Amino acid sequence: MKKSLLIAALCVSSVLSMSGAVFVNDFSTGFADDGVIPDGNTSPWSDTRSLSGMTDPISSVSVHVNVSGGFNGDLYAYLSHDNVVVPLMNRVGVGTGNDLGYMDSGFDVVFSDAAANNIHFYQAVPSFNILGASPWRPDGRTLNPVSAASSAFDAPGTSTLGSFIGVNPNGDWTLVIADVSTGGQATLVGWGLSVSTLAAVPEPSEWAALTGFALLGGAIYRRVRKNAAVAV
Repeated sequence: MKKSLLIAALCVSSVLSMSGAVFVNDFSTGFADDGVIPDGNTSPWSDTRSLSGMTDPISSVSVHVNVSGGFNGDLYAYLSHDNVVVPLMNRVGVGTGNDLGYMDSGFDVVFSDAAANNIHFYQAVPSFNILGASPWRPDGRTLNPVSAASSAFDAPGTSTLGSFIGVNPNGDWTLVIADVSTGGQATLVGWGLSVSTLAAVPEPSEWAALTGFALLGGAIYRRVRKNAAVAV
């Protein structure tokens, strides 16, 4: 009876065993120019890191970025991987009535689609915190960061980190930062990636086989229970 129950359990677990993993990577050394971002230069600074060893597609991504100095409203930053580009910051604060953006200096935040607030107008969020690795949704505004039409920044961003879902996580990941207006010197202190993966969904034929195993496991379990009741 114990053997039969074990077979049933294994059959059912084969259907339920699909799971994922989380890979956390932090980078704080090896930056070009010691992480100093050229001031007032549309030619961006970048840092590329190569990830490997992951077998399943991406299910979610979050990004930690820590920058000191400069003026946040001058900065444009995005994450790219496998031909996917997601703007993390696009001259925060720029919008109707504010051509320059926010004059805060530096930020230490986690960008996540699960965060409650978009970072672009963070000063409108009560008790906002941009220096404590607090979570924010990425800016997502894909327009040119040197656009003169500040009202164009009023519309919500449309690009999210969800754009990476289903993509192969292995390969080069690049953080790009540009300081598009003169004044203040920004420096990257460090950045990191948290990549979650999820086992691939089986093909229809594989689902049929797994379902068959589950039904078989259930039948074995019921028969064992019935025989046990008769024996009593």
